Amino acid sequence: QVQLVESGGGLVQPGGSLRLSCAASGSIFAIYRMGWYRQAPGKQRELVAASTSGGNTNYADSVKGRFTISRDNAKNMVYLQMNSLRPEDTAVYYCNAAPPFRDSWGRGTQVTVSS
Repeated sequence: QVQLVESGGGLVQPGGSLRLSCAASGSIFAIYRMGWYRQAPGKQRELVAASTSGGNTNYADSVKGRFTISRDNAKNMVYLQMNSLRPEDTAVYYCNAAPPFRDSWGRGTQVTVSS
């Protein structure tokens, strides 16, 4: 199964920025559409950004214009640049394929936006 490890979360002030990283195992990483998901307390997990192997991207309306997903297929890495952060962005952020592999969810990384 695919193993995924997220990192880069932390506490930031509203309007601040953060860059998340995701390291993926396997030698066939480059063929998958990858995404970033988030789950806030009491809310369902939602897909906020996705990127095909060729770099075509999609974003949830709530983050469009503020978040940017990117990937380095040679390094099996996916990134999420988060700018203009808002308190409502507070959540645990996960990476996975999009659509996800159900058995490949990692621990995620906590992002807290607060003054």
